[in-house]
Amino acid sequence: MWNKINKKKAKLPTIIGLTIIVLVSSIVYIYFTSKARREYNNALAVVESFTENLTKQNFNNLSEDISSNSLRNNNLTPEKYNAKYRNIFLGIHAKNIKVTDLNIQKHKPTGRYTFSYNLTMDTSLGKMKKQSYHGFLIKKDKEWKIQWKPNLIFPTMQQGDRVKFVTQVATRGKIIDRNGRNLAENGYIQEMGIIPRHLGSGKEKEQTIHYISKKFSISEEDIIKKLNQRWVMEDSFVPLKVLENNTLSNTSTVKGVTYSRKEVRIYPLNEAAAHLIGYVGKVSAEDIQRHPSYTEGEYIGKSGLEYTYDKELRGKNGGEVQIVNPQTGRKTILQSLSKKDGKDIRITIDARLQQKIYDQLNGEIGASTIMNPRTGDLLALVSTPSYDPNLMTRGISSEQYAEYSEDPRLPFLARYATRYAPGSTFKTITAAVGLETGVTKPGEKRRISGLEWKKDTSWGNYFVKRVHEVDQVNMIDALVHSDNIFFAQEALKIGKERFEKGVMKFGFNKDLSLPLSMKEAQVSNKGILSEVLLADSAYGQGEMLLSPIQQATAYSPFANGGKLIYPKLINNQKTLIPKRIIEKNTANTIKQALHEVVSRPDGTAHSLQIKGQSIAAKTGTAELKKKKGTNGIENGFLFAFDDKHSNYVVVSMIENVKGRGGSSYVVQKMKPVIESFYQK
Repeated sequence: MWNKINKKKAKLPTIIGLTIIVLVSSIVYIYFTSKARREYNNALAVVESFTENLTKQNFNNLSEDISSNSLRNNNLTPEKYNAKYRNIFLGIHAKNIKVTDLNIQKHKPTGRYTFSYNLTMDTSLGKMKKQSYHGFLIKKDKEWKIQWKPNLIFPTMQQGDRVKFVTQVATRGKIIDRNGRNLAENGYIQEMGIIPRHLGSGKEKEQTIHYISKKFSISEEDIIKKLNQRWVMEDSFVPLKVLENNTLSNTSTVKGVTYSRKEVRIYPLNEAAAHLIGYVGKVSAEDIQRHPSYTEGEYIGKSGLEYTYDKELRGKNGGEVQIVNPQTGRKTILQSLSKKDGKDIRITIDARLQQKIYDQLNGEIGASTIMNPRTGDLLALVSTPSYDPNLMTRGISSEQYAEYSEDPRLPFLARYATRYAPGSTFKTITAAVGLETGVTKPGEKRRISGLEWKKDTSWGNYFVKRVHEVDQVNMIDALVHSDNIFFAQEALKIGKERFEKGVMKFGFNKDLSLPLSMKEAQVSNKGILSEVLLADSAYGQGEMLLSPIQQATAYSPFANGGKLIYPKLINNQKTLIPKRIIEKNTANTIKQALHEVVSRPDGTAHSLQIKGQSIAAKTGTAELKKKKGTNGIENGFLFAFDDKHSNYVVVSMIENVKGRGGSSYVVQKMKPVIESFYQK
């Protein structure tokens, strides 16, 4: 018994000792395990911080996770290191940078941590193939830092290598007229600019900028603004001004200034086709936000057909992202893409005719549309006043742009696509609706007394007015003299419902599917709700609105045997099939009446008569008043076509013709254009 007790007492210290050993060992194990875990987490956090800054392109923070010794070994300061990454990644237009499969491990032989990750990104050449990175972390002052080497920019990079982005610029397609004449083409200009590194620094830089500003008449504010563009580097060429006539002046030796031959977009018709063709310009930050595929410095269509068909015209740039070593000549291609030149766009416009019309309207506020009524081809679309698209492309100053934008004549407005009250030219459609409904009888005379008329006292103080006092009037006379009262009375006899239904057939409330910004033609705002509005609508006023293009479309049945022809602007554009909207006999009756508008001495378009030719026409004015009973601005219109060959329909408009001959002034301006159709 005693032996057993003694044996138990002897074993107790041993158990206690073993327990203490186990406990101490556990504490030591836990300590070192926790320490290792903390070190692992700290090392991981450094790599995660570095890759997060890289993916978010926070280049100013990249150096925070890099060993200062490794920067010194590569002759880099933190600032130069950050700038190096910024220049490279912005230079290749990197975006959508993503890091995956990030991993770190303890490297037992050295006690350091190794890390690895995969990186993908998009450049202006598209998606770059996956890059796999490996590196070390080293510990200094109880902190883990990345031991940086050039292969952390791209895995194949070595000391002395540089990243080079070579662009193969796609050739922009041309815009060509129906006869093969260029309306938008590519050419070259000479421009002056500066390379920031050549300006010096501090006070010297300020003085140099001041001198350049005075010498080249460019504001210092504009120079500094261009120098501060995001893409500008120390060795970038920053263009400032296009040289006139592509010749260097006596300023060719100015300090800091250099010269470059640059490919640009050229518009041979200049102002004559500016609204239609548009212009190209440098992509803006807003453009990039809307279209992430755009890159800084790229030129895109900003207005007109250049904008509408930008994707087809621009094509797709190609190029290479290269790693090159200037000393050894070694070159590695990281990414490549072949360029794809843009397509040419051929349109139906006749450049010669476009220029002639512009020359005739220059100085006026107006527009002209010419269409082939058999094919729908738009032969000319002119708007005046205009602007210089070549100036817009080469670099317009803020002062020059302000001159355009503040001009009350609105030179940026494409008036051929802007809706106007069509005035008396619309009487042709009222006459057609009257004939189709059986209300109007072409030769039936009606007695009308005086120059003013109203239906009854329910119209209050409102009267319909006409210019010529003729006692006996039929439809043909009413078109020849442009009698408002006759057509107002006819519309009342037709009635609101039949009138509106008949008018709608002429292309109202219909999208014409043209590559232009244009609201649909309208008969009224919310329906013809009163007899007064019906009477006004009959002679193209009230709430009636059509653009010159829509007028040419609406009037095409009179030149085409009753068929409505839909317009087209692009050579191979498919349009809606021509639709007969009125009887052929109705169209021919109107056509004969419009022939008499020109042939009869008392016709409003008699001055348009050309010896040996058969021309049909209708003139018109529309007075725009702020309220009834007051005087307003008067717009003049001309609608004309060849009533034998039907090879053109002209619709022209000039604003503010009151006191200048009214619609006769429009006839005078457009007669040389119409004469040109008959000149060999």
